[in-house]
Amino acid sequence: MKIAITATGTTLENDVDSRFGRCPYFIIADPDTMEYEYLDNASAQAGGGAGIAAAQMIVEKGVESVLTGNCGPNAYNVLSPAGIKVITGVSGRIADVIEDYKEGRYKESAEANVSSHHGKS
Repeated sequence: MKIAITATGTTLENDVDSRFGRCPYFIIADPDTMEYEYLDNASAQAGGGAGIAAAQMIVEKGVESVLTGNCGPNAYNVLSPAGIKVITGVSGRIADVIEDYKEGRYKESAEANVSSHHGKS
């Protein structure tokens, strides 16, 4: 099983980034073994469509769940139909977040929790 976490950096010691489409990195982790890889989010600086492009990249990684602070409707509408659980409202150190996920402390979001273009600066 693999999960994707929006990240401010490239290790489990970094924090969860509150933005899905515009986070600088994704951590793809196996919660059982704690093995992970990081992905640069090339769409973070895109003029538009960042959420959709990031979501498509995550779908291709074959993850079961996405953990993030916020997820807009464009990204949610790519992830959810692909069978990926979206969990929003997540914050803190990534290693701790993975432990909380393993212990079942998060609930799947039924819809996007922010409007389109929320994380765009």
